[in-house]
Amino acid sequence: MRIIIVGAGAVGSYLAERLSSEGQDVVVIEDDERRAAQLQETIDALVIRGNGASAHSLEEAGAAKADLLIAVSNSDGANVLACFTATELGTKTTIARIEDSEIREGADRLGVDVVIDPSATAAEELVDIVGVGGASELIQFADGKLVMVGGIVAPNATITAGPLRELRGRQAEWGWVVAALVRDGRTIVAHGDTLVRAGDHALLMTTDDRVEDAIRLLGLTRRNLDRVIIMGGTRLAELTADQMTDAGLSVVIVDEDMDRCSVLASRHSHALVICGDPTDPEVLGDLDLGPKDVAIGLTGWDEVNLLGCLVAKASGAGMVIARFNRIAYVGLLSGIGIDAAVSSRLMAASAILRFVRAGQVEQVATFSDTDAEAIEVEVEAKSKACNKTLLDLELPVGVIIGGISRNGTTFVPDGSTVIRPGDHVIFFSLPRDIKESVALFMV
Repeated sequence: MRIIIVGAGAVGSYLAERLSSEGQDVVVIEDDERRAAQLQETIDALVIRGNGASAHSLEEAGAAKADLLIAVSNSDGANVLACFTATELGTKTTIARIEDSEIREGADRLGVDVVIDPSATAAEELVDIVGVGGASELIQFADGKLVMVGGIVAPNATITAGPLRELRGRQAEWGWVVAALVRDGRTIVAHGDTLVRAGDHALLMTTDDRVEDAIRLLGLTRRNLDRVIIMGGTRLAELTADQMTDAGLSVVIVDEDMDRCSVLASRHSHALVICGDPTDPEVLGDLDLGPKDVAIGLTGWDEVNLLGCLVAKASGAGMVIARFNRIAYVGLLSGIGIDAAVSSRLMAASAILRFVRAGQVEQVATFSDTDAEAIEVEVEAKSKACNKTLLDLELPVGVIIGGISRNGTTFVPDGSTVIRPGDHVIFFSLPRDIKESVALFMV
Protein backbone atom coordinates (compact mmCIF):
# COMPACT_ATOMS: atom_id res chain seq x y z
CA MET A 1 0.00 0.00 0.00
CA ARG A 2 1.36 3.44 -0.92
CA ILE A 3 0.73 5.85 1.94
CA ILE A 4 1.50 9.58 1.91
CA ILE A 5 1.84 11.29 5.29
CA VAL A 6 1.62 15.08 5.38
CA GLY A 7 3.32 16.49 8.48
CA ALA A 8 6.18 14.91 10.43
CA GLY A 9 5.18 16.12 13.88
CA ALA A 10 4.48 13.81 16.81
CA VAL A 11 1.69 11.91 15.05
CA GLY A 12 3.13 11.90 11.54
CA SER A 13 6.61 10.74 12.54
CA TYR A 14 5.19 7.98 14.75
CA LEU A 15 2.96 6.68 11.95
CA ALA A 16 5.76 6.91 9.40
CA GLU A 17 8.10 4.88 11.59
CA ARG A 18 5.47 2.29 12.43
CA LEU A 19 4.12 1.81 8.90
CA SER A 20 7.52 1.80 7.18
CA SER A 21 8.75 -0.87 9.61
CA GLU A 22 5.83 -3.05 8.46
CA GLY A 23 6.97 -2.79 4.84
CA GLN A 24 4.37 -0.27 3.69
CA ASP A 25 5.39 2.08 0.87
CA VAL A 26 5.51 5.32 2.88
CA VAL A 27 6.25 8.85 1.66
CA VAL A 28 6.37 11.76 4.12
CA ILE A 29 6.03 15.42 3.17
CA GLU A 30 7.39 17.90 5.72
CA ASP A 31 8.02 21.61 5.26
CA ASP A 32 10.51 22.01 8.11
CA GLU A 33 14.04 21.24 6.86
CA ARG A 34 15.45 20.10 10.20
CA ARG A 35 12.51 17.87 11.02
CA ALA A 36 12.54 16.32 7.54
CA ALA A 37 16.27 15.57 7.81
CA GLN A 38 15.88 13.98 11.24
CA LEU A 39 13.07 11.74 10.06
CA GLN A 40 14.96 10.64 6.94
CA GLU A 41 17.78 9.42 9.18
CA THR A 42 15.48 7.26 11.30
CA ILE A 43 13.04 5.58 8.89
CA ASP A 44 13.26 3.55 5.71
CA ALA A 45 10.99 5.78 3.63
CA LEU A 46 11.12 8.69 1.22
CA VAL A 47 10.93 12.07 2.96
CA ILE A 48 10.14 15.09 0.78
CA ARG A 49 10.75 18.58 2.03
CA GLY A 50 7.90 20.73 0.83
CA ASN A 51 4.35 21.98 1.35
CA GLY A 52 2.11 18.95 1.77
CA ALA A 53 -0.89 20.87 0.45
CA SER A 54 0.77 21.82 -2.85
CA ALA A 55 0.14 19.90 -6.05
CA HIS A 56 3.88 19.91 -6.80
CA SER A 57 4.84 18.13 -3.57
CA LEU A 58 1.95 15.69 -3.83
CA GLU A 59 2.80 14.84 -7.42
CA GLU A 60 6.40 14.20 -6.38
CA ALA A 61 5.10 11.92 -3.62
CA GLY A 62 3.07 9.91 -6.15
CA ALA A 63 -0.42 11.00 -5.12
CA ALA A 64 -1.84 9.82 -8.45
CA LYS A 65 -1.18 6.20 -7.44
CA ALA A 66 -1.47 6.52 -3.66
CA ASP A 67 -3.90 4.32 -1.74
CA LEU A 68 -4.07 6.58 1.30
CA LEU A 69 -3.13 10.13 2.28
CA ILE A 70 -2.87 10.99 5.98
CA ALA A 71 -2.80 14.73 6.68
CA VAL A 72 -1.72 15.31 10.29
CA SER A 73 0.07 18.65 10.21
CA ASN A 74 -0.63 21.27 12.89
CA SER A 75 -2.90 23.24 10.55
CA ASP A 76 -6.50 22.11 10.03
CA GLY A 77 -6.75 24.18 6.85
CA ALA A 78 -3.55 22.72 5.39
CA ASN A 79 -4.78 19.21 6.17
CA VAL A 80 -8.06 19.80 4.35
CA LEU A 81 -6.30 21.38 1.36
CA ALA A 82 -3.86 18.46 1.18
CA CYS A 83 -6.78 16.03 1.05
CA PHE A 84 -8.56 18.08 -1.61
CA THR A 85 -5.48 18.29 -3.83
CA ALA A 86 -4.61 14.62 -3.37
CA THR A 87 -8.15 13.59 -4.28
CA GLU A 88 -7.97 15.69 -7.42
CA LEU A 89 -4.70 13.95 -8.33
CA GLY A 90 -6.19 10.48 -7.86
CA THR A 91 -5.48 9.37 -4.27
CA LYS A 92 -8.05 6.73 -3.27
CA THR A 93 -8.69 7.60 0.40
CA THR A 94 -7.83 10.61 2.54
CA ILE A 95 -7.70 11.14 6.31
CA ALA A 96 -7.33 14.54 7.98
CA ARG A 97 -6.78 15.59 11.56
CA ILE A 98 -9.22 18.47 12.14
CA GLU A 99 -9.85 20.03 15.54
CA ASP A 100 -11.87 23.11 14.54
CA SER A 101 -15.56 22.13 14.50
CA GLU A 102 -16.37 24.79 11.91
CA ILE A 103 -13.75 23.46 9.51
CA ARG A 104 -14.85 19.91 10.23
CA GLU A 105 -18.36 20.67 8.96
CA GLY A 106 -18.37 20.21 5.21
CA ALA A 107 -14.88 18.68 5.06
CA ASP A 108 -16.32 15.71 3.19
CA ARG A 109 -17.19 18.04 0.31
CA LEU A 110 -13.54 19.08 0.10
CA GLY A 111 -12.04 15.66 -0.46
CA VAL A 112 -11.73 14.50 3.15
CA ASP A 113 -12.99 10.93 3.52
CA VAL A 114 -12.24 10.48 7.22
CA VAL A 115 -11.85 13.07 9.98
CA ILE A 116 -10.01 12.26 13.19
CA ASP A 117 -9.84 14.32 16.39
CA PRO A 118 -7.35 12.62 18.74
CA SER A 119 -7.92 15.12 21.55
CA ALA A 120 -11.65 14.40 21.67
CA THR A 121 -10.95 10.65 21.73
CA ALA A 122 -8.37 11.09 24.50
CA ALA A 123 -10.87 13.06 26.59
CA GLU A 124 -13.39 10.24 26.26
CA GLU A 125 -10.80 7.67 27.36
CA LEU A 126 -9.88 9.80 30.36
CA VAL A 127 -13.51 9.84 31.49
CA ASP A 128 -13.63 6.03 31.18
CA ILE A 129 -10.40 5.55 33.17
CA VAL A 130 -11.50 7.92 35.93
CA GLY A 131 -14.94 6.29 36.00
CA VAL A 132 -13.38 2.90 36.73
CA GLY A 133 -10.84 4.46 39.09
CA GLY A 134 -8.20 1.74 39.05
CA ALA A 135 -7.26 0.58 35.57
CA SER A 136 -4.65 2.27 33.39
CA GLU A 137 -6.44 1.31 30.15
CA LEU A 138 -10.07 0.68 29.35
CA ILE A 139 -10.57 0.04 25.63
CA GLN A 140 -13.96 -0.96 24.28
CA PHE A 141 -14.66 -3.36 21.41
CA ALA A 142 -17.81 -4.84 19.88
CA ASP A 143 -19.85 -1.70 20.59
CA GLY A 144 -18.64 -1.61 24.18
CA LYS A 145 -19.64 -5.18 25.07
CA LEU A 146 -16.05 -6.43 25.23
CA VAL A 147 -13.46 -4.43 27.15
CA MET A 148 -9.68 -4.66 27.29
CA VAL A 149 -8.58 -3.74 30.81
CA GLY A 150 -4.98 -2.77 31.44
CA GLY A 151 -3.13 -2.22 34.69
CA ILE A 152 0.06 -2.77 36.65
CA VAL A 153 -0.32 -6.05 38.54
CA ALA A 154 -0.24 -5.50 42.29
CA PRO A 155 1.80 -7.59 44.75
CA ASN A 156 -0.09 -10.71 45.88
CA ALA A 157 -2.76 -10.21 43.18
CA THR A 158 -4.91 -13.29 42.52
CA ILE A 159 -3.58 -13.53 38.98
CA THR A 160 -0.04 -14.17 40.28
CA ALA A 161 -1.06 -17.34 42.16
CA GLY A 162 0.10 -19.74 39.42
CA PRO A 163 0.11 -20.44 35.68
CA LEU A 164 -2.90 -18.98 33.90
CA ARG A 165 -4.15 -22.46 32.96
CA GLU A 166 -4.28 -23.50 36.63
CA LEU A 167 -5.88 -20.24 37.70
CA ARG A 168 -8.71 -20.74 35.24
CA GLY A 169 -9.14 -24.34 36.37
CA ARG A 170 -9.65 -23.21 39.97
CA GLN A 171 -12.44 -20.80 39.05
CA ALA A 172 -15.95 -22.17 38.61
CA GLU A 173 -16.73 -19.42 36.13
CA TRP A 174 -14.33 -17.26 34.20
CA GLY A 175 -14.99 -14.58 31.66
CA TRP A 176 -11.55 -13.20 30.97
CA VAL A 177 -8.37 -13.92 29.07
CA VAL A 178 -4.95 -12.34 29.51
CA ALA A 179 -3.90 -11.11 26.08
CA ALA A 180 -0.40 -9.93 26.90
CA LEU A 181 2.05 -8.78 29.52
CA VAL A 182 4.62 -6.02 29.16
CA ARG A 183 7.60 -6.84 31.36
CA ASP A 184 10.85 -4.87 31.42
CA GLY A 185 9.96 -3.31 28.08
CA ARG A 186 9.29 -6.70 26.43
CA THR A 187 5.86 -7.87 25.23
CA ILE A 188 4.84 -11.39 26.22
CA VAL A 189 1.79 -12.87 24.50
CA ALA A 190 0.12 -14.89 27.26
CA HIS A 191 -0.58 -18.63 27.07
CA GLY A 192 -1.68 -21.32 29.50
CA ASP A 193 1.72 -21.79 31.11
CA THR A 194 2.40 -18.07 31.47
CA LEU A 195 3.18 -16.85 34.99
CA VAL A 196 2.07 -13.30 35.78
CA ARG A 197 4.34 -11.30 38.08
CA ALA A 198 3.72 -8.27 40.26
CA GLY A 199 4.76 -5.18 38.35
CA ASP A 200 3.76 -6.60 34.96
CA HIS A 201 1.61 -4.38 32.78
CA ALA A 202 -1.23 -6.79 32.05
CA LEU A 203 -3.75 -6.44 29.21
CA LEU A 204 -6.83 -8.51 29.92
CA MET A 205 -9.97 -8.98 27.80
CA THR A 206 -13.35 -9.42 29.47
CA THR A 207 -17.03 -8.68 28.94
CA ASP A 208 -18.47 -5.32 29.96
CA ASP A 209 -20.24 -6.78 32.99
CA ARG A 210 -17.02 -8.26 34.41
CA VAL A 211 -14.73 -5.23 34.36
CA GLU A 212 -14.84 -5.01 38.17
CA ASP A 213 -13.83 -8.68 38.41
CA ALA A 214 -10.90 -8.04 36.08
CA ILE A 215 -9.72 -5.11 38.19
CA ARG A 216 -9.81 -7.25 41.34
CA LEU A 217 -8.01 -10.09 39.54
CA LEU A 218 -5.11 -7.73 38.83
CA GLY A 219 -5.09 -6.65 42.47
CA LEU A 220 -6.04 -3.10 41.61
CA THR A 221 -7.90 -0.92 44.08
CA ARG A 222 -11.14 0.67 42.95
CA ARG A 223 -11.00 4.39 43.73
CA ASN A 224 -14.25 6.30 44.14
CA LEU A 225 -13.17 9.63 42.71
CA ASP A 226 -15.27 12.78 42.90
CA ARG A 227 -12.91 15.68 42.05
CA VAL A 228 -10.61 16.19 39.05
CA ILE A 229 -7.64 18.56 39.07
CA ILE A 230 -6.64 19.28 35.47
CA MET A 231 -3.16 20.71 35.04
CA GLY A 232 -2.91 22.79 31.87
CA GLY A 233 -5.14 24.88 29.62
CA THR A 234 -4.80 23.00 26.33
CA ARG A 235 -7.70 22.04 24.09
CA LEU A 236 -7.52 18.52 25.52
CA ALA A 237 -7.74 20.01 29.01
CA GLU A 238 -10.88 21.96 28.04
CA LEU A 239 -12.55 18.94 26.42
CA THR A 240 -11.73 16.82 29.45
CA ALA A 241 -13.07 19.46 31.85
CA ASP A 242 -16.42 19.52 30.04
CA GLN A 243 -16.72 15.73 29.92
CA MET A 244 -15.77 15.32 33.57
CA THR A 245 -18.41 17.86 34.54
CA ASP A 246 -20.99 15.97 32.47
CA ALA A 247 -19.95 12.82 34.33
CA GLY A 248 -20.81 14.51 37.64
CA LEU A 249 -17.33 15.28 38.95
CA SER A 250 -16.10 18.57 40.39
CA VAL A 251 -13.42 20.15 38.20
CA VAL A 252 -10.42 22.35 39.03
CA ILE A 253 -8.17 23.70 36.26
CA VAL A 254 -4.63 24.89 37.09
CA ASP A 255 -2.60 26.89 34.57
CA GLU A 256 0.12 29.49 35.10
CA ASP A 257 -0.76 31.77 32.16
CA MET A 258 -2.95 34.62 33.44
CA ASP A 259 -4.51 35.44 30.06
CA ARG A 260 -5.26 31.79 29.41
CA CYS A 261 -6.86 31.45 32.83
CA SER A 262 -9.20 34.35 32.04
CA VAL A 263 -10.28 32.60 28.86
CA LEU A 264 -10.76 29.29 30.69
CA ALA A 265 -12.85 30.93 33.41
CA SER A 266 -15.13 32.53 30.83
CA ARG A 267 -15.59 29.29 28.90
CA HIS A 268 -15.96 26.91 31.84
CA SER A 269 -18.09 28.51 34.50
CA HIS A 270 -18.66 25.09 36.07
CA ALA A 271 -14.94 24.76 36.93
CA LEU A 272 -12.71 26.43 39.49
CA VAL A 273 -9.80 28.00 37.58
CA ILE A 274 -6.56 28.63 39.50
CA CYS A 275 -3.71 30.65 38.02
CA GLY A 276 -0.51 29.02 39.24
CA ASP A 277 2.32 26.63 38.46
CA PRO A 278 0.84 23.08 38.37
CA THR A 279 4.19 21.67 39.52
CA ASP A 280 4.37 23.93 42.59
CA PRO A 281 3.75 21.93 45.80
CA GLU A 282 2.25 25.02 47.43
CA VAL A 283 -0.32 25.51 44.66
CA LEU A 284 -1.41 21.87 44.78
CA GLY A 285 -1.10 21.78 48.58
CA ASP A 286 -3.72 24.52 48.88
CA LEU A 287 -6.22 22.17 47.20
CA ASP A 288 -6.01 19.75 50.15
CA LEU A 289 -5.76 16.71 47.88
CA GLY A 290 -7.10 13.39 49.13
CA PRO A 291 -7.94 9.81 48.08
CA LYS A 292 -11.02 10.90 46.13
CA ASP A 293 -9.08 13.34 43.95
CA VAL A 294 -7.55 12.54 40.54
CA ALA A 295 -4.90 14.84 39.06
CA ILE A 296 -4.42 14.83 35.29
CA GLY A 297 -1.41 16.46 33.60
CA LEU A 298 -2.64 17.83 30.26
CA THR A 299 -0.20 20.62 29.44
CA GLY A 300 1.68 20.57 26.15
CA TRP A 301 4.93 19.50 27.85
CA ASP A 302 5.59 15.92 28.94
CA GLU A 303 8.02 16.99 31.66
CA VAL A 304 5.50 19.33 33.26
CA ASN A 305 2.79 16.67 33.15
CA LEU A 306 4.99 14.05 34.77
CA LEU A 307 6.34 16.36 37.47
CA GLY A 308 2.90 17.82 38.20
CA CYS A 309 1.46 14.33 38.61
CA LEU A 310 4.25 13.25 40.94
CA VAL A 311 3.77 16.37 43.08
CA ALA A 312 0.01 15.74 43.16
CA LYS A 313 0.57 12.13 44.22
CA ALA A 314 2.94 13.19 46.96
CA SER A 315 0.36 15.78 48.06
CA GLY A 316 -2.26 13.08 48.61
CA ALA A 317 -4.12 12.58 45.28
CA GLY A 318 -5.70 9.15 45.00
CA MET A 319 -4.90 8.79 41.30
CA VAL A 320 -2.72 10.63 38.78
CA ILE A 321 -2.76 10.46 34.98
CA ALA A 322 -0.20 12.02 32.63
CA ARG A 323 -0.49 12.97 28.99
CA PHE A 324 2.65 12.25 27.00
CA ASN A 325 4.02 12.61 23.48
CA ARG A 326 7.43 10.97 23.79
CA ILE A 327 7.08 7.20 23.68
CA ALA A 328 10.48 6.89 25.42
CA TYR A 329 8.90 8.18 28.64
CA VAL A 330 6.37 5.38 28.82
CA GLY A 331 8.73 2.72 30.10
CA LEU A 332 9.59 4.99 33.01
CA LEU A 333 6.00 5.54 34.16
CA SER A 334 5.25 2.31 35.97
CA GLY A 335 6.64 2.08 39.45
CA ILE A 336 7.22 5.81 39.97
CA GLY A 337 3.70 6.81 40.97
CA ILE A 338 1.96 7.45 37.62
CA ASP A 339 -1.26 5.42 37.56
CA ALA A 340 -2.15 5.85 33.88
CA ALA A 341 -1.09 7.71 30.76
CA VAL A 342 -2.82 8.95 27.62
CA SER A 343 -1.37 10.00 24.29
CA SER A 344 -3.03 11.91 21.47
CA ARG A 345 -0.39 10.39 19.22
CA LEU A 346 -1.55 6.86 20.02
CA MET A 347 -5.20 7.89 19.69
CA ALA A 348 -4.50 9.15 16.18
CA ALA A 349 -2.53 6.01 15.33
CA SER A 350 -5.36 3.73 16.46
CA ALA A 351 -7.89 5.63 14.33
CA ILE A 352 -5.66 5.63 11.26
CA LEU A 353 -4.38 2.06 11.45
CA ARG A 354 -7.93 0.80 10.96
CA PHE A 355 -7.80 2.17 7.44
CA VAL A 356 -4.36 0.76 6.77
CA ARG A 357 -5.29 -2.80 7.72
CA ALA A 358 -6.91 -4.62 4.84
CA GLY A 359 -10.31 -6.34 4.88
CA GLN A 360 -13.16 -6.15 7.36
CA VAL A 361 -11.15 -4.58 10.19
CA GLU A 362 -13.57 -2.76 12.49
CA GLN A 363 -11.22 -1.34 15.09
CA VAL A 364 -7.54 -1.13 16.00
CA ALA A 365 -6.12 -0.25 19.41
CA THR A 366 -2.51 0.62 20.13
CA PHE A 367 -0.83 0.78 23.51
CA SER A 368 1.62 3.05 25.26
CA ASP A 369 4.44 0.60 26.01
CA THR A 370 4.18 -2.04 23.29
CA ASP A 371 3.97 -1.93 19.51
CA ALA A 372 1.48 -4.82 19.51
CA GLU A 373 -2.12 -4.14 18.49
CA ALA A 374 -5.60 -5.30 19.44
CA ILE A 375 -7.70 -5.72 16.31
CA GLU A 376 -11.42 -6.32 15.79
CA VAL A 377 -12.21 -8.08 12.52
CA GLU A 378 -15.38 -9.49 10.96
CA VAL A 379 -15.13 -13.11 9.85
CA GLU A 380 -15.92 -13.75 6.19
CA ALA A 381 -17.86 -16.88 5.24
CA LYS A 382 -15.17 -18.36 2.98
CA SER A 383 -12.20 -17.49 5.16
CA LYS A 384 -9.74 -20.07 6.50
CA ALA A 385 -10.93 -19.54 10.07
CA CYS A 386 -14.63 -20.01 9.39
CA ASN A 387 -16.19 -23.10 11.07
CA LYS A 388 -12.92 -24.05 12.78
CA THR A 389 -12.22 -24.26 16.49
CA LEU A 390 -9.55 -22.03 17.99
CA LEU A 391 -7.37 -25.08 18.53
CA ASP A 392 -7.61 -25.94 14.84
CA LEU A 393 -6.73 -22.42 13.67
CA GLU A 394 -2.98 -22.82 14.23
CA LEU A 395 -2.61 -19.18 15.16
CA PRO A 396 0.88 -17.66 15.07
CA VAL A 397 2.69 -17.76 18.41
CA GLY A 398 2.40 -13.98 18.75
CA VAL A 399 -1.41 -13.97 18.53
CA ILE A 400 -4.19 -14.62 21.04
CA ILE A 401 -7.96 -14.29 20.56
CA GLY A 402 -9.49 -12.35 23.43
CA GLY A 403 -13.20 -12.10 22.63
CA ILE A 404 -15.99 -12.79 20.17
CA SER A 405 -19.22 -10.92 19.45
CA ARG A 406 -21.91 -13.02 17.73
CA ASN A 407 -25.47 -11.94 16.97
CA GLY A 408 -25.58 -9.51 19.88
CA THR A 409 -23.93 -11.92 22.33
CA THR A 410 -20.36 -11.41 23.52
CA PHE A 411 -18.10 -13.92 25.22
CA VAL A 412 -14.51 -14.86 25.94
CA PRO A 413 -13.74 -18.04 23.94
CA ASP A 414 -11.79 -21.18 24.80
CA GLY A 415 -10.01 -23.70 22.61
CA SER A 416 -13.22 -25.52 21.67
CA THR A 417 -15.01 -22.37 20.44
CA VAL A 418 -15.97 -22.56 16.76
CA ILE A 419 -15.54 -19.44 14.63
CA ARG A 420 -18.71 -18.62 12.68
CA PRO A 421 -19.26 -16.38 9.64
CA GLY A 422 -20.12 -12.84 10.69
CA ASP A 423 -18.43 -13.19 14.07
CA HIS A 424 -16.56 -10.15 15.30
CA VAL A 425 -13.27 -11.49 16.61
CA ILE A 426 -10.95 -9.40 18.77
CA PHE A 427 -7.36 -10.60 18.75
CA PHE A 428 -4.08 -9.31 20.12
CA SER A 429 -1.05 -9.57 17.88
CA LEU A 430 2.60 -8.69 17.68
CA PRO A 431 3.44 -6.61 14.56
CA ARG A 432 5.13 -9.48 12.71
CA ASP A 433 1.94 -11.57 12.85
CA ILE A 434 -0.74 -8.97 12.07
CA LYS A 435 -0.91 -9.50 8.30
CA GLU A 436 -1.06 -13.28 8.58
CA SER A 437 -3.65 -13.14 11.35
CA VAL A 438 -6.01 -10.75 9.54
CA ALA A 439 -5.78 -12.99 6.46
CA LEU A 440 -7.16 -15.94 8.46
CA PHE A 441 -10.52 -14.21 8.81
CA MET A 442 -10.75 -12.85 5.25
CA VAL A 443 -11.12 -14.31 1.80
